[in-house]
Amino acid sequence: MKIEIYSKGWCPFCQRAKALLERIGLEYTEYNVEAEEGRLEEMLQRADGRRTVPQIFLDDRGIGGYTELYRLEQDGGLTR
Repeated sequence: MKIEIYSKGWCPFCQRAKALLERIGLEYTEYNVEAEEGRLEEMLQRADGRRTVPQIFLDDRGIGGYTELYRLEQDGGLTR
């Protein structure tokens, strides 16, 4: 499964999402929308204009943020 997270360094929900993935042993690619040129515009386009972080994509499908990721994990939807 390809996991991508658009984040900001100070964002507590971004930290929670990354910690959840690390705890269950899933690798992800992180894009910092503050530090990486063009990543904010890329996120806005991919996330249909949603501006909040994190924005999480599983296999190129946007699932939303930390709350949606947590629910998916609780429902058994995240597997190695």
